[in-house]
Parts: sequence; structure tokens; C-alpha cells
Amino acid sequence: MTSAPHSTIQHTNTARLALKPGIGSRSLATGSVDGAWWPGSRDLAAQVPALLEALPTDLGRIERLSYNLAVWGATVRGLHVDGAVVHLAGYRTQNRDTVDVIGRDQVITLLVVPPEATEDAANRVLRAASSAGNTDNVGELLDAADAHPGVPVPEPRPAVSAVAH
Repeated sequence: MTSAPHSTIQHTNTARLALKPGIGSRSLATGSVDGAWWPGSRDLAAQVPALLEALPTDLGRIERLSYNLAVWGATVRGLHVDGAVVHLAGYRTQNRDTVDVIGRDQVITLLVVPPEATEDAANRVLRAASSAGNTDNVGELLDAADAHPGVPVPEPRPAVSAVAH
């Protein structure tokens, strides 16, 4: 039995990311996710720049990031990153626990570790999701590490206007 290459968990001041070996070098990963990301908050616009900076340059220019509207809530539609606009696209049909990072030539799916997860649980998810050959689905990865999502961000409600009679 040969050992598979190990993924590297990157813990920087601003991004906590782990990718399966070979992501970014145009090799095909296996499983439902290509790695995992542990954002520091549910403020997508504040967290995305650090995520993009931590991604391998082999992915090329990132053009879009898709996310679940109910989990992340309202945010900007685009961010200026390195002189280019990265569009943030929210969908109700996006898996609640993933984001898709879309480049010109590749799409990678990242499991989102809930920001409120403990460090120990988050590290277990980061390691498992980025292990070569791991084919667990998102729910299995979160359940195995006991890193369940917290309460989703509620969608903004329309303003109610009072009418005088």
C-alpha cells in the first residue's frame, strides 16, 4: 500500500484553507469537495479576499465565487481583488455548506467549516476534506468532526410602512 500525498492546512492571519493534493495543477480531485475553508465570520465580503489570496496561483484568475444566500446573507455583488472584479453570486440552490470558486479554467468546491466551530473540530474537517481520495459528502465530513453549522443568517425582511387612517 502506498501512502497518498498529504494536504497542507494553511493557517494564516486571515485564511484557513486546506486543499486536496494537486488542486490547481489541473489534476482531477475525487469526492464531493476539493478541500475545506474555515472562515472567521459569516461576513463573506470580509472573508473572500483572504481566501483568494491563499488559493494556488495555478487556478489562474478567479472570476466568481458562488454561495448559499440563506447561510451568508446579504453581501456585495463584487469585490476588487488584484485589479480585477470577483463576482459574488448567491443562490438558494447552492449547497448550504459549500462555496464554489470559479476561475477561467477550473471550478473548485470547498466545504465551509462553520465559523463558530471549535479549532479542534475545524482542523479535523480541514484534514479530512483535503485528504487525497476522500469521497465523503459534506454532511459526513461535518458529522464526523462534530462541526455542525450554527444558526444561518436570516434574510433581510422588507421594511414595513405604517399607513395612517
